[in-house]
Amino acid sequence: MRLQDKVVVVTGGAQGFGEGIVRRFAAEGAKLVIADLQFSAAQALAQGLQADGLSAIAIQTDVSKGQDMRSLAEASLKSFGRVDVVVNNAGTSHRNQSLMTVSEAEFDRVFAVNVKSIYWSAQAFVEHFRAQGSGAFINIASTAGIRPRPGLVWYNSTKGAVITASKAMAVELAPDRIRVNVINPVAGETPLLGTFMGEDTPEMRAKFIASIPLGRLSQPQDIANAALYLASDEAEFITGACLEVDGGRCV
Repeated sequence: MRLQDKVVVVTGGAQGFGEGIVRRFAAEGAKLVIADLQFSAAQALAQGLQADGLSAIAIQTDVSKGQDMRSLAEASLKSFGRVDVVVNNAGTSHRNQSLMTVSEAEFDRVFAVNVKSIYWSAQAFVEHFRAQGSGAFINIASTAGIRPRPGLVWYNSTKGAVITASKAMAVELAPDRIRVNVINPVAGETPLLGTFMGEDTPEMRAKFIASIPLGRLSQPQDIANAALYLASDEAEFITGACLEVDGGRCV
């Protein structure tokens, strides 16, 4: 059990990459806090894990709101007494389109969910990590932050910001034994896929897959396996790293 008794918070944990991470971590002995705006889905996942004898709770959370993130930290500590790892996975995007036609409301929302959430996560958990003398953040960014696709300009920008912020956090928090790492998935089988492509058609899928040397989209299990390593004690000397889980897309 590579995460035995570690307490892990996963935002956006009810579906997609988040659900994959939750299930993989639970199988490795972690105690999971599933944070998601879609509470019913998070609760159903938690109850399913509990039925299998695993430890998980669900908390409704809007990661773009500071009070929600503070409440998430408080509830996690009340339930489990500590937090060892925070996986900032929750994210959103505007639909694939011209940079000129994305509305201000869409722009604000994508930055609030993808970037401001990292700020709120730090505000909510860093002092706890400092007090216990250890902790780890795993921030899910994207290959879009280092090899952007057209039609996703403002989404690409948020993921670039996450990557830079994570590296800066890693340097500043290293003296406190707080690790900060990034995973950059390529487009994957998640509810956001149609948004990234503009429309989910066989032709668009083929176009995206053609840009990935290993010849397929990413799967939640791919991201979960990478996150498992970064969350484990095996990665105790890894911080400030960006791991592309992309089938060679960024080569």
